[in-house]
Amino acid sequence: MTSPSFRRSVCRFCGGPNLELVLPLTPTALADAYVPASRVHETQDVFPLDLYLCRDCGGAQLLDVVIPQVIYVDYIYETKSSLGLVDHFKRYAADVVARIAPAPGGLVVDLGSNDGSLLGFFKQHGMRVLGVDPAQAIAADATARGIETLPVFFDAAESARIRQEYGPAAIVTANNVFANVDDMDAFAGAIRGLLAPDGVFVFESFYLVDWMQHMVFDFTYHEHLSYFSVKPMQAFFRRHGMQLINAQRVPTKGGSVRYTAKLAGAARAVDPSVGELIALEQKLGVHQAAAFKTFAATIEKKKQDLLNVLRPLQAGGLTIAGYGASATTTTLVYHYQLGDMLRFIADDYTAKQHLFSPGHHIPVLPPEALYTEKPDYVVILAWRYWEPIVRQHQRYLDLGGRFIVPLPDVQVI
Repeated sequence: MTSPSFRRSVCRFCGGPNLELVLPLTPTALADAYVPASRVHETQDVFPLDLYLCRDCGGAQLLDVVIPQVIYVDYIYETKSSLGLVDHFKRYAADVVARIAPAPGGLVVDLGSNDGSLLGFFKQHGMRVLGVDPAQAIAADATARGIETLPVFFDAAESARIRQEYGPAAIVTANNVFANVDDMDAFAGAIRGLLAPDGVFVFESFYLVDWMQHMVFDFTYHEHLSYFSVKPMQAFFRRHGMQLINAQRVPTKGGSVRYTAKLAGAARAVDPSVGELIALEQKLGVHQAAAFKTFAATIEKKKQDLLNVLRPLQAGGLTIAGYGASATTTTLVYHYQLGDMLRFIADDYTAKQHLFSPGHHIPVLPPEALYTEKPDYVVILAWRYWEPIVRQHQRYLDLGGRFIVPLPDVQVI
């Protein structure tokens, strides 16, 4: 049987061999591998979750790669399940159309298009749209709703086929997808082959600076192979006959950057944002191992802060549940050793309800479980959204329940 994972030995950004382990995290099951009751008896594979830094280019990355077919073919995450992301995509499409000024009817191809939310907004701006997403069920649903979506993995052959059938792309997008690709060289080459001469590649990914400053270390999981910052990406595109022309900070995923790249030689100016963010990165030292070692120590301190609250509660016989069954939950539960503490996890997303969490098989229940099961404490695992969650469940507090926010600092509410 083919192994579901492998370990690479050279940098994904530059191909260099000088890699240093800078953030060892607890090995985990696949972050979104929530299972039905019929599979609770199965033991799920766990994979190393160690972050490395390239000493040559400053690229941060996982070296242990789970093959995409294991992760994505039965994928259940949908864009609309992330709070605020659909509205973000509406603004995103408007920004790109205003900045790039594509000809009406030009082709926009979204790689990893998921439920087609972003493409729907480009369609409203008069663009032709095409999605590419290997998640079979999600692609079929998007197509049925009017966003044609090819249920395939994007590669050079697929790029050539799309170009032949649909024409060259004015805009190619790949949001929170490029960081999930192991062979970035092949992916960039396929994108380059799809672009029109004046076309652009626009993609968003969570930003290494924000990942550190906002303590969103739980965004580290096996889908997320690369942890982007502007300086390594500028060099990467240069190697591929492209040029980074814009790097715009946006608030999604705990803090992201919207990158725009053109084909080298195309007549689009480089925005000052590129140089400004590179200067910020160098000032903060995010391409150096020392910054990661400091970050790792902070993660461990905050872990102990949380366990110092939870362990006495557990020892005293009080019941503890979680709130938020996202992919980030898996990293948090494993690394902070919460697996044997949580009686259940509540989540608003109906597709996750009545499944069981990756590896630990904690039941996922509807939010009403806060009132039917009446846990004494609820750890808000979706901690970036703690304020709307607490507002939504004021009644739980009124009935005597308490919320615990684990990050960026422990709060008991």
